[in-house]
Amino acid sequence: MSRDCSRWYGWSLTENYTDRAVIPTQGDRPTVGFGSTIHEDGTPVKMGDTTTPVRALIKAHAHITKDEAAFRASLPGVLLHQGEYDLYLDWVYQYGMGAWRTSTMRRELLAGNYKPACDGLLDYRKLTSPRQEGPGWVISKRDAQGKPTRWEFDCSTPGNRVCRGVWTRQLERNKKCMELQQ
Repeated sequence: MSRDCSRWYGWSLTENYTDRAVIPTQGDRPTVGFGSTIHEDGTPVKMGDTTTPVRALIKAHAHITKDEAAFRASLPGVLLHQGEYDLYLDWVYQYGMGAWRTSTMRRELLAGNYKPACDGLLDYRKLTSPRQEGPGWVISKRDAQGKPTRWEFDCSTPGNRVCRGVWTRQLERNKKCMELQQ
């Protein structure tokens, strides 16, 4: 399992670059550059933060390099096609190593179940937020007094305008992953 520079820079082109911090999806954390949620010093990105294309590439490269080492270590003895490796690492960049360690994909890959691992990509279709109410949003967590503290939205809901891109990206990853199983 390895990743060469041309693949990495190709990946960076699939991410949307922003020179100013934005909230990419309703209820998400602010990101800047190529989706970075934290700065080099470990502080979280805040609205109003800015970057340049060069700084953003340096930051994304450092992040993905760190994640890549942890990703490889999380799959001892697992053999992946380069395409599988790339799409799962892209997933890790989006959702983080914490989510990867507890994911269905990792569990299935460790068990040698490659197709179910691909299907595990489709489990990640919900958006959560601490302050959302409205059509399609359902309460997912309450405090000790029963007051709602977290809502979620299923991004696979047909025609939704809340997070359609989240679901589209997962469908694309799943399709590519399944094609590699043939």
